[in-house]
Parts: sequence; C-alpha cells; structure tokens
Amino acid sequence: MTPTDYDFLRKLLRDRSGLVLSAEKQYLVESRLLPLARKNGAATLSELVRQLRGTKAEPLIADVVDAMTTNETFFFRDKIPFDHFRDTIIPSLAEARAKQRHIRIWCAACSTGQEPYSLAIGLREMAKLMDWRIDIVATDIARNVIERARAGIYSHFEIQRGLPITLLVKYFTQVGESWQIDRSIRDMVKFRELNLLRNFSSLGTFDVVFCRNVLIYFDHETKVDVLERIARSTVADGFLLLGAAETVIGLSDRFRPVPDRRGLYALNPAATNHGNNIIPLAPRVSAATA
Repeated sequence: MTPTDYDFLRKLLRDRSGLVLSAEKQYLVESRLLPLARKNGAATLSELVRQLRGTKAEPLIADVVDAMTTNETFFFRDKIPFDHFRDTIIPSLAEARAKQRHIRIWCAACSTGQEPYSLAIGLREMAKLMDWRIDIVATDIARNVIERARAGIYSHFEIQRGLPITLLVKYFTQVGESWQIDRSIRDMVKFRELNLLRNFSSLGTFDVVFCRNVLIYFDHETKVDVLERIARSTVADGFLLLGAAETVIGLSDRFRPVPDRRGLYALNPAATNHGNNIIPLAPRVSAATA
C-alpha cells in the first residue's frame, strides 16, 4: 500500500466514522482490510483503494468502516459504570420520575449489545422498577454488529466475560454451543444503525446516555461536537457515562463531573448553549448532587 493509498483510507475513515489513524497505524489497516480486499477480488490494498474511489463504492465503504471499527465489549464491562447506574442514577431518576414512571436510556456505540443487555438485566433485577416503562435505545455505526446484537446470541467465550453464572442461568438459553439471551430481555432494547458524526436528534431526548470508549478515537473538534449534541439530547436532570480514559474536562461545559463517581457526569445547570457559546446561568443544585 502506497503512502497515497494510506492517506486516502485515513481521510475516508475520518470523514465517515470519526476514526483518527496516526501514521504508524498502517499495520492495523492492513491486518483488518486485507481479508476484505480478498473477499472483493482485490489482491492488494491498493486495488481495494481503486475500488473505493469508484462511483458505486458506497456498499464497500460501509464494509471498510465496519472492518475498522473497534468492537471490543463484554457484559457489565468495567463494573463501575453499572454500579453508578444502580446506586446513583436510578435512585435519582426513580424519585424525579415517580409520577411519569418512564425512563429513556441511550447506549451509543453499543457494538454487539452486551452493554444495553447488561443494563436491561440490571433493570429487570430491580423490583421497584418492575411496572415502569423503560426504553433502551442502542446504536452503532456497524451494520454487522447491530445484526448480531439483535439476535442476542453469544459464544461461550463471550458469555464468560463479565456475566455472573446466576444471571446466565436466569436469562440465557443454550443454543448448540452458544447462548441466547431471553426474548423478554431482547424486547427491552431497540437497536438502530447510527453514525455519531451525523445528526441524531431524531432519537429524541434521554435521561441517561452511555457513550463509553468511543470518544477516544475522535480528534478534539469531533469530541467537542459530539458532546455538544449529546447534551442537547439529554434532559435537564440527566446523566452521561463515559469510559475510564475519557472526560468532558477541556471539551465541554455542558456536563459536570458527579463528585466521587468516576466517569459519571450530570448535565450542567450552570451553562446553556447559545449558538457556539456557553452562556453562564444562575447556579442550581440538581437532584444528582443534593
């Protein structure tokens, strides 16, 4: 692959998915795209690039984005965010939504579904929410992982990663050498293909947004833009959860860290958006920190 070909792929992936690849990541591109090249009758990545430059390349471009998107995930990944969800977020929202009895949750970049299904299982285990309406929307840019997530079928290796045996027995059925999550849990999650670089206002607003381990692949400008649009999609007393290596500090004033809750942020009542500027408002104490 020539430097020109690599630069073309870097720009393509940046424009289509927000993925930023440094010059030394060429080995990663080669390892992930060579199988796709051969599948499409291209012996080399240079030949694949020629196909991508064609006028009818959109399906192939989508396959390239799918191949390059990192889909590392497992049930109850990192544990701490799920502790925050159970111990801080749900008690706050249960009190604030006592009349409506309705909570909306968005899992952005959900990959093969372990995160939203972990939330669904956790909610099912909370007896006080049994008669509530819980909407979980899960999105990802990659078509293939969304299809896998909808099926809810996982290998023995995937099941072993983070899922307690008691929950496996309670919520999964063995299908051959794999395990399928119960229909009742699958029905709690609505999966949609979605690119975070595009307008996602059609999803509506949410009480909780999980956007973990995806901002790290974006450049500064894209992080700022995505966080701003997530803020617009979060209700006034809503929450945002980011990955352990991610933060809003230096990127957005629309969210503020929840004290002593690493990775958890509340929508900032002391700031609002006006065009491209952050306009200070009078301070107000929210239910999350009261």
